[in-house]
Amino acid sequence: MKKDITQLDDIKLLVNTFYDKVREDDLLKDIFNEVIQDKWSIHLEKMYRFWETVLLENHTYYGGPFAPHAKLPVTKEHFDRWKLLFFQTLNDNFEGEKADEAKWRAEKMAEMFLYKIEYLRS
Repeated sequence: MKKDITQLDDIKLLVNTFYDKVREDDLLKDIFNEVIQDKWSIHLEKMYRFWETVLLENHTYYGGPFAPHAKLPVTKEHFDRWKLLFFQTLNDNFEGEKADEAKWRAEKMAEMFLYKIEYLRS
């Protein structure tokens, strides 16, 4: 039986499982690995804090999430794949209000990031 996202361990399961998929995905892995290189543990910790702040309202993330993404060589196709993998991870592991909120927030974040990246390129 799946449960909702209610604690930091749930966030860690979400983030770790999702990024395991990203690191194996033919479309996304090279972009992520090129940027993150051997600093995956640092990136994962940052993502724990980000999603803990967003979903659990425990303010542990400070900073702006867009800046590191501004110059990535990504298109709508990359964001669509990112969302697909993120939603799959959520659906496989969780259900409930916070899981639904995570999907909604991921959707909005992807839309905003893509819009800003395309704007900066033009």
